[in-house]
Amino acid sequence: MTARTVRGVAGATLAAALITGVAACSAPGPTGAAADAVVVGIATEPESLSPLLGYGKDGNSKIFDGLLTHDADMKLKPALAEALPEVSADGRTYTYKLRAGVKFSDGAPFSAKDVVFTYRTILDAKTNNASKTELDAIEGVEARGEDTVVFTLKYPYAPFAERTVLPIAPEHIAGRQDVNSGDFTTRPVGTGPYVLAGWSKGEKLSFKANPGYWGGEPAVKRFTMAVVKDDDVRATRLRSGELDGAILPPNLAKGFEKDAARRTHAAKTFDYRNVTLPTHHPVTGDVAVRQALDIAVDRTAMVDRLLEGAGKPAFGPVPTYSPWFTAGTERRHDLDRAKKILDDAGWKAGEDGIRVKDGVRASFPLWYTSGDKIRQDHALAFASDAKKAGVDVRTEAGTWEVIEPRMKTDAVLAGGGSPADPDFDQYLLLTSSLGGDGFNNMAWYDNQSVDRALDEARRSGDPAVRKAAYDTVQRELVKNPGYVFLTHIDHLYVVNDRWEGLTTQVEPHDHGLGSGPWWNVESWKPKAK
Repeated sequence: MTARTVRGVAGATLAAALITGVAACSAPGPTGAAADAVVVGIATEPESLSPLLGYGKDGNSKIFDGLLTHDADMKLKPALAEALPEVSADGRTYTYKLRAGVKFSDGAPFSAKDVVFTYRTILDAKTNNASKTELDAIEGVEARGEDTVVFTLKYPYAPFAERTVLPIAPEHIAGRQDVNSGDFTTRPVGTGPYVLAGWSKGEKLSFKANPGYWGGEPAVKRFTMAVVKDDDVRATRLRSGELDGAILPPNLAKGFEKDAARRTHAAKTFDYRNVTLPTHHPVTGDVAVRQALDIAVDRTAMVDRLLEGAGKPAFGPVPTYSPWFTAGTERRHDLDRAKKILDDAGWKAGEDGIRVKDGVRASFPLWYTSGDKIRQDHALAFASDAKKAGVDVRTEAGTWEVIEPRMKTDAVLAGGGSPADPDFDQYLLLTSSLGGDGFNNMAWYDNQSVDRALDEARRSGDPAVRKAAYDTVQRELVKNPGYVFLTHIDHLYVVNDRWEGLTTQVEPHDHGLGSGPWWNVESWKPKAK
């Protein structure tokens, strides 16, 4: 689980627009919506709209721009910078020349001081940004005149340029407020293609096109993201015409296959579902139990039955189709071997089939978020497979407010994943020093070999060294799983077929706000009639 991405934090992990005079639960559908308005349904919303607190850190924030952004193929391209950075021979200095003539949506000019302010503020110990360790490599950032920014790194952090998709905040507004609680967190001002028009928490985020956007005013003038946590309700509202598009689980997306007015868009992802195995629980803290559960699960059946083929088995945070995946770390479903591991470790089956060791029953709760059908299905399937091995997993549904205080000892059906760089997938998930740090290292995983490898990988500029380090991490997860990874999930979106320019990127876990076919909604054009 990447920091706070599980709630759309963190994460990973954002956009919307105003529907004038219409209640949040009755947005106009495709037959009644204005030709320049789009309403889509998403499952989560951010806690804050401030990039200083983590909003939009992976790009596509709509309100803001980063120095760089990604194209449809996830390759970096200039945004607020006029070109990709100039990198010193030792890999420790990155120089960005800024785009001329850019203004914030309030009319104030953008300059190098805003970039310096943004990065320094995030790194400030007083700033409550759960992802600040992602910028650990920065030693200093300084402005050279109005149009040049220079980053100095502590070490040659190979994926640093990927970190500069982070949105830039205006110093003249955000710098005059409390960074953690000021109005900027809910009423932001940026340089992006859209301006926040309204935010009804738990209901919708509303954006209107920024007429002064440096990239040209978008054709979609109003863009609303309705927050609909329940998958079934989202599908119902799409079918009724209240939504123009929505993210849906495979079984619900399938119901729109024959709808001539809508198209289904599938996005490959790094988005995984896993089960946390907290080291502070007497059952999941036993390495033998973790090893047994890791091979007791039938991942292929989960992909086939739960995802209807829209995904792949997951053996760690890195998908098997990634060049960073370590061949040979796939785990075959082997119930007999799982039982033997438990037998050899002293977990003996009781009269009811559930194992016991030293008076401790092999039983633990597994929490999943209410209304999330994919997580529910995964939790139930995991519990069923675990019971065949003699482990009693009790599934429980709740909100994150209920689940979060229990994460130190209770298992959670979690998620995460980022395609940008393997450091983004693994450092926050596995580093022992981050155990208990919010949604970082939810399992409190503690493996010194993994710690050393993760640190070596992020500090090396040599791709071969990095690959070897991540191979070590993935092999250690076979020997001592901190999580049982289940599936990597393709994201499916059903959208009304009345706009040109819809594409999908390879997506992170944070799906719904910065991802989806609306990742580039500012570039959509109406279809010719």
